[in-house]
Amino acid sequence: MSERIPALQALRAFEVAARHGSFTRAAHELALTQGAISHHIKTLESLFDCALFERRGPKLSLTEPGRLLAQELKVGFKIIENACGLLKQDRNGIRLKAPSTLTVRWLLKALEQYRQQEHHSRVQLSSVWMDVDNVDFYSEPFEAAILLADGRFSADVDSLKLFDEWLVPVCSPDHPVKAAEHLDALNFIELLHPSADRRDWRRWLTRMGAAQVTIDRGQLFDTLDQGISAAQQGAGVAVVDLLLAQGELDSGRLVMPFPQAVATAESYYLTWPRTSPQARDVRALGEFLLALVPQLPLHGVDYLYD
Repeated sequence: MSERIPALQALRAFEVAARHGSFTRAAHELALTQGAISHHIKTLESLFDCALFERRGPKLSLTEPGRLLAQELKVGFKIIENACGLLKQDRNGIRLKAPSTLTVRWLLKALEQYRQQEHHSRVQLSSVWMDVDNVDFYSEPFEAAILLADGRFSADVDSLKLFDEWLVPVCSPDHPVKAAEHLDALNFIELLHPSADRRDWRRWLTRMGAAQVTIDRGQLFDTLDQGISAAQQGAGVAVVDLLLAQGELDSGRLVMPFPQAVATAESYYLTWPRTSPQARDVRALGEFLLALVPQLPLHGVDYLYD
C-alpha cells in the first residue's frame, strides 16, 4: 500500500483509551503498562501530525480528530471481532435476528419443530423490536435475519421469501362495528395503530378507496402483537397481518368486520450474506420454515393488491 498504516496494537490502545477516557483503565483492560499506552498514543499523534487527546491536569478528553478516529475505530474493531467470532463459534450454529411480533406469533413454534429434527443446525434466536426491519451483517453478530421488506436487497445478500403481508381489520366478536355495513362506521370507533406512523391503516383505507375515514386518532402501539391484543380486549379495531392473526381468527377470539385483505407489496424474507460459510445451512432453515407457512387463501376473505 502507498500509505503507511499504523500498527494494530497502537490503534487498539487508542480506541480503548478513548472509550474509557483514561490511560490507566486502558492499560488494565489490555494488560499493558500505562507507559505503553502513552507510547502508542504518541506514535499515532506523530504519524497523524495532530493531537488526539487534550490533557488538562488529570482530565483527559478527545480532540476533534481524536473523536473522529475513535468513532471509526469502534466500528472497525467490531467488524474484526465479528469476523474472528465466525471461527470461534459453533460452526453448526446460526445466529438469527427476527422481528418481535413474528417471533411471538409464528417463529418460536416453527423453530421448535426445526429443533426436533435430527442433523439440523442449532439456531440462536434474537427477537428484536424494529420500527423498520433492517440488519447490517458487517456490524451485527448474525448469520441470518428475517425481515419485512420489499425484496430489494443489496447484491451481497441472498434471500428467500417466506410469506406476503396481507392487512385486514380485526376486532372483538362483541365489538359493535362487527354489524356495520359501510366503511363510514370506522369514523365513529377507536382505531388501533400497530405503528406510530399509522401506515397500516393508511395502506388499507387507500386501497379500499375510503378517503372519508380519518386516521389521525386512536391509540398507537409499538408492535403488531400489542394491536392484536388490544383488539381482542375490545379496545377498538386494529389492522393486522392476516397470517399473524390467523390463530385468533380461527378460534373466534377475533373477527373481520370488513373481510377485505390488502397486499402491501412487502413480505417476510429470510436473508443472509451471500459469501457466508453457513449459507447452505441458512437456506436449509429457510426451506424448512417455508414448508410451515399457513396456506392462503382463507375462506371468506377477499384479496386485493395494493
